[in-house]
Amino acid sequence: MFKNFIELTKVRIGFLVLTTTIIGFYLGSQGEINYSLLFYTVLGTLLSSTGSSVMNNVIESETDKLMKRTKSRVLPTKKISLVTAKVLGVSFIFIGLFILYNEVNLLTSILSLLTIVLYLFFYTPLKRKSWLNTSIGAVPGAIPPLGGWTAATNNFELGGIAVFLILFFWQHPHFYAIAYMYKEDYKKAGLQMLPVVDNGVKRTVLHIFLHALILIPISTLPFFLGVSGRVYFVGAYILSNIYMLLCLPFILEQSKENAKLIFKTSIYYFPLLLTLIVADLRV
Repeated sequence: MFKNFIELTKVRIGFLVLTTTIIGFYLGSQGEINYSLLFYTVLGTLLSSTGSSVMNNVIESETDKLMKRTKSRVLPTKKISLVTAKVLGVSFIFIGLFILYNEVNLLTSILSLLTIVLYLFFYTPLKRKSWLNTSIGAVPGAIPPLGGWTAATNNFELGGIAVFLILFFWQHPHFYAIAYMYKEDYKKAGLQMLPVVDNGVKRTVLHIFLHALILIPISTLPFFLGVSGRVYFVGAYILSNIYMLLCLPFILEQSKENAKLIFKTSIYYFPLLLTLIVADLRV
């Protein structure tokens, strides 16, 4: 039963959310950590993001039945009831938002609420209507480090926005690669991912190329904004160019193997970039 609840809460997504939130908090703190504030930031973010993931599973439970890679999830197989999932999801969301509002600050709780609203009420239903769902979904996906920054500073600052932009542009090649790898599944379920729509594969190539290209200058913004030093600048520039270069095989030949190469590259790229920005923090 415990394993089923772990699957329901999408632990891997939660881990990414918490990691980027903590890094945003650390960067905003300029290395001077208020550990009590960090604890409540992590706890509130964990609960609200977990609740959001659970409710996403609830909303997509019928669609998940139609796709090979998702039909064995706990809700389609009824290992956990929809009622239990709804109660758990809503409870986590409200408790998480309350902690962020009461123990952190209003701004961070608003950002968390915005993340939930965009994820559940815009991105999720839009998957059935428009390929733009990927770009819309990239917004709540990129908010956590900005939320960590505002938790530490109680203010919007350019450094936090820079980390938001890096995560926003990084997500596009990552998720377009996934969409291509599972395009038949998405088509069967009636989900309008870009590779599924008319002329979608060519447009997928274009969007992967453009977002990977734009990511190169975007990834260097923390240096120009005074958040990180020259080591980060050089490392980010090299990593982003490698990311771009490893997108080229898919751009030249659209295959699952080349899409998988983009996906694997994106998995290594982001933690390496975050390690650089933390290691070369200007204080």
